[in-house]
Amino acid sequence: MDVATTRTAIRLEGVGRTYGRPPLEVDALTSVDLSVPEGQLVVLLGPSGSGKTTLLNVVGGIEPATSGRVTVAGTELSGLEGDGLSEFRRTSVGFVFQFFNLVPTLTARENVALIAELVGREDSSTSLLEQVGLGDRLDHFPSALSGGEQQRVAVARALAKDPSVLLCDEPTGALDLETGRRVLELLRAATRRDGRTVVIVTHNHAIARMADRVLGLHDGRLRSDEAVAEPVEPEELDW
Repeated sequence: MDVATTRTAIRLEGVGRTYGRPPLEVDALTSVDLSVPEGQLVVLLGPSGSGKTTLLNVVGGIEPATSGRVTVAGTELSGLEGDGLSEFRRTSVGFVFQFFNLVPTLTARENVALIAELVGREDSSTSLLEQVGLGDRLDHFPSALSGGEQQRVAVARALAKDPSVLLCDEPTGALDLETGRRVLELLRAATRRDGRTVVIVTHNHAIARMADRVLGLHDGRLRSDEAVAEPVEPEELDW
C-alpha cells in the first residue's frame, strides 16, 4: 500500500490521557503521535498496564484525551461531546472485545440486526453471518454457540454498521489457537476485501506477524513503530 497516496484513518498528535488528580495523577498515555492510513492492519503490543486499552478507547471515543488532538475517520474528537460523540461511535467505528458482549436473550441474527437497526442501516445480518461462517447458526442463542462462534458473531455485529475503523481489544484472548486463527482471518479480510482500518490490541507477539504494521507501547509512550515487509497469513500463526 502506498501510504503517500492513501488517506489517513487515525491521527494522534501529542495525545495524553491522565487519570486522577494531583498528587495522585497517573499518566496512562504521554505525548503519543501516530498516523495510520486507511486499509492498514495494525497490531499494538505492550505489557499489561502499558496503556494499550486506553489508547484504543481514546481512538474509539470511549474516553477523552486529556491533551493533544485525536482525528479518526475525518472527525476530530477533541471538540466533540454528548450527541456528537455518540454519533461518531455509532457510525464510524466498530468494536470487538475479548469477551464478546452479546445480548444473551437475542439470537445470533438478532444480535447483528440490532446494531444495523440502531445505526439506521439495512439489515445485513444474514449475509454478514454467512460471511463469518455462521450461516447455519443464525437462530442460535449465544449460550448455544462456542466461544469462537460467539466471537465471530461479535465481528459480524461490529461490521453491521459498516465502520471505516475497526478496533479490537484482545479479540483472541479467550480463544484456542484454531478458533483464534479463524477470527484473525476475518479481521485480515476486513482490510484486504473491504479497505477498513483495523487496530488489534494484544499482548501476543505471534499475532504481530500478520500485521502490516506493529506498534510497541510501554509506560504510556509509543516506543516503536515498524512496518512488516511480508505479513504472514493467520493460518500460519502459532502461539
